[in-house]
Amino acid sequence: MNMMVSRRALMGGMALAGAGALLPRAALAWKVDGAALYPATDAFIKGFVDRRELAGTLAAIGKGQEAPLFFGAGVQSNDSATPVGPDTLWRLYSMTKPVTGIAAMLLIEDGKMKLDQPIADFLPAFANMKVQNVPDGSITDVRPAKGPITVRQLLTHTAGLGYNIIQKGPIKKAYDDNGIAGGQASRLPIPGFAPVTPAPSLAVMADRLAALPLVYEPGTKWSYSISLDLMGRLIEVVSGQPFDAFLKARLFDPLGMTSTGFMVAAKDVPRFTSNYAPFGGALIPFDPAASSIYLDRPPYPMGGGGLVSSARDYDRFLAMLLGEGETGGVRVMKRETARLAMSNLLADSVDRKGTFIDGQGFGAGGRVSLPTSPGGEGIFGWAGAAGTIGFVHRGLGYRVGGYTQIMPPDAVPFQGKFGETFFKDVTG
Repeated sequence: MNMMVSRRALMGGMALAGAGALLPRAALAWKVDGAALYPATDAFIKGFVDRRELAGTLAAIGKGQEAPLFFGAGVQSNDSATPVGPDTLWRLYSMTKPVTGIAAMLLIEDGKMKLDQPIADFLPAFANMKVQNVPDGSITDVRPAKGPITVRQLLTHTAGLGYNIIQKGPIKKAYDDNGIAGGQASRLPIPGFAPVTPAPSLAVMADRLAALPLVYEPGTKWSYSISLDLMGRLIEVVSGQPFDAFLKARLFDPLGMTSTGFMVAAKDVPRFTSNYAPFGGALIPFDPAASSIYLDRPPYPMGGGGLVSSARDYDRFLAMLLGEGETGGVRVMKRETARLAMSNLLADSVDRKGTFIDGQGFGAGGRVSLPTSPGGEGIFGWAGAAGTIGFVHRGLGYRVGGYTQIMPPDAVPFQGKFGETFFKDVTG
């Protein structure tokens, strides 16, 4: 396997449901034994470290509003003896999207915007959008959009927007040239990726995005996109606060998420992971903790893929979701708002064939399972480009997180098989 981090590596969130021959064996990390309650999950996550395929792995599982159980194996970085644990910091990438989606739902609850309101009411540059006549084709062969982009469509990847990690041809180049990026990977150049200088602010990113054509007609097709990053700008305008400040005030501070943000402070580097790519039978740290790109303040807070967090912090977010807006005696949103956010917000007419959510629904920034979905109804969550995964299962009453750092995430089946392994433990 070569060093190239494929474009699929940054798609993130694709899955809810042998590169280690030269990797030195990592030490057992977390002292809590998960084997008693979750034997399949425990064996699954430890196996990747035992086989020297991953540096460190961690599971965080909570039942109802009970305290979470953390268990795992390995170290934060292969050049460190520091074991992973509940306060280790991980790059969430697209696990940021549900956080942004829930933040938008707070403004809907506040009555400051409506679910089916055109975003042009707040961002006038999006009033008269054009659509490519051929998706990923010419960016000058366009037609007027048949309808406006709405808040619902931004939440659910149905606005018709593109993604520079998904699109091809002229529209991808236009996104790259305009710095319309949903995440950062490394200070180092990465083979297979064009160098992209992100726009200097959310406002500039949004204005540049508005000047480009849509890939699809709004409201017609589910297409993974930059929409949750644009939602960050919408939140700024509607709330009158910087996007990151809004998240801190309305979600992170009330929930006690003190380890979550868009950069890693110098004092927190000792608990930050390194991010790896498989190469020649070993794991190469292409974003080492000590010199990570996350040590710098990003050009703008990326609502689609920019957060760093700990398993303990993200579990608090999931506990709030499972508690339908409340956890630990703190209510951050109304019960009905939380239920709406975790419901299927897609119309039956939305084309989702062949996509990450084929046969499933989508809510406020995360996949929603349907009665016919694997695992049954009641699952809400998403995953990240460096191998992390987080979801709640409202039917079974669990909140679940899986953590590691490898790109692309499908280099090993940690993310892809984590959910189904957990279900073996709780459903038999």
